[in-house]
Amino acid sequence: MASIKFVTLITMVVILLPTIAMATEFVVGDANGWKPSFDYQAWAKDKVFHVGDTLVFNYPSPPHNVFKVNGTGFKECVKPTTNDQPPLTSGNDKIELKTAGNKWYICSTSNHCALGQKLTITVMEGPPAPAPSSAVRGFIFSGYQVFMAAIVGVFIAVAA
Repeated sequence: MASIKFVTLITMVVILLPTIAMATEFVVGDANGWKPSFDYQAWAKDKVFHVGDTLVFNYPSPPHNVFKVNGTGFKECVKPTTNDQPPLTSGNDKIELKTAGNKWYICSTSNHCALGQKLTITVMEGPPAPAPSSAVRGFIFSGYQVFMAAIVGVFIAVAA
């Protein structure tokens, strides 16, 4: 009987694990990558960015790069003048969003920023809330959780 309780406990933990909010990795521009003449504002407009998420910039290096700038640098397409923030140049740059607020990124190669190779996003505090899909006895469960609960029920019935 104790082993059934242990298995039930472990299974319930597995059922609940997917509800823990996980960070999202956003590939900037999706399959288009990081390049001039692409509308990154349209790409970002339907996305919600949270602290803990990651931006991935894919591009050929050289010639492209990624500079984190302030609002003025974004608007004027000007890279930072201080050396404390060097450009990212790997061609597969990952930036973890560690704080909430507005974030601005540009490519500083010739006129690439002026041609649209720039991104501004707003990062929200905290992880996203899981989307509810069905209510069971006052608790909200996802389809995965209902499926796993059914499997546990069958397992307990067979083991009893």
